[in-house]
Amino acid sequence: MNSATPGSANASPSSSQVLVLYGGTSSEREVSTQSGEAVLNALQTSTQKGLFHDSIESVFIQPDGLWLWKGVASSEEDCISRLPKDCVVFNALHGGRGEGGDIQRALSKAGIKYTGSGPQASELCMDKNAARESLSSAGLLCAEGLLLTHLPDDKSDLTKLLGQLQDLNTRGAGWFIKPNRGGSSAGVQKVDIISGLLPAIELVLASGDEALVEAAIPGIELSAGVCGPSDDELTAFTPVEIQPRSAGWFDVKEKYDDKNGATEHCPPKSVGAEVISALKNAALLAHRSSACAGYSRTDFIYSAEGQLYVLEVNTLPGLTPRSLLPLEAATDGVTFPELCLRILSYSQAR
Repeated sequence: MNSATPGSANASPSSSQVLVLYGGTSSEREVSTQSGEAVLNALQTSTQKGLFHDSIESVFIQPDGLWLWKGVASSEEDCISRLPKDCVVFNALHGGRGEGGDIQRALSKAGIKYTGSGPQASELCMDKNAARESLSSAGLLCAEGLLLTHLPDDKSDLTKLLGQLQDLNTRGAGWFIKPNRGGSSAGVQKVDIISGLLPAIELVLASGDEALVEAAIPGIELSAGVCGPSDDELTAFTPVEIQPRSAGWFDVKEKYDDKNGATEHCPPKSVGAEVISALKNAALLAHRSSACAGYSRTDFIYSAEGQLYVLEVNTLPGLTPRSLLPLEAATDGVTFPELCLRILSYSQAR
């Protein structure tokens, strides 16, 4: 297990073309657009500096689902069939089919290399409840939770359900209600009183997703990214501590508002070296046990009782100017262009 400080990446992809894939149709398309544009700029800067000489182009998935490449908008299937077989797709999508395994599966079927995790790991980590079960089996702690596909019609069954949800709230801190397959905190609601649970659950179910209700755990929010070409050569970056300014938790505004968003401390200022070491090891374990590839970022809560709880594993963490993984890498001396080159060098034929 390696948690040493990452060095600079010298490897570059062997392909003749890099295609940055971003946009999409999920609720995270705006974040993906920011990530894609940042990656494009970083790779173009690297090319201008002579770090590698591959051609770099964009493939933008429009809101209508069509893939725009070389000025031509076409279906996903048609566009993938036209991509050069020796290219590498830099996957800068977030959420939906781009992070949930569908597009990874389509690229794999076409024999095209791409960055990040494969279909199985992507699908697992996008499914919050399935990921909870997998992470728990690996020995990591997760918040108490309950997955709901619907609300019961029978009054007695509804009363029983509310009792089960009340039993989750052992710390008296309330609940988080999450779309089971959502990301970037989109659609997540914090509820402090029992009367607020049913409306919050109904809102998630109305969106077409399942609702995951988890006990809120008071504590320090932390995140740790890892990267590497294989499980044997993984490196954990210095973790980051997240301090929300006003929301009390890391919601969408806290994540992406440049002026009023959360404050990030890297390295963390509220925990010591022992906790930081445990964070790195937990992030490495989460990555390996989820069969992730290339890179990932795992979010945690360090509770008031001194225990680490996993919140989720991100197989395609944000690469925007406010994203956590680039901040962690920079703290360890890896610039954003170097991070992008490193991620590219870890792409594999699947």
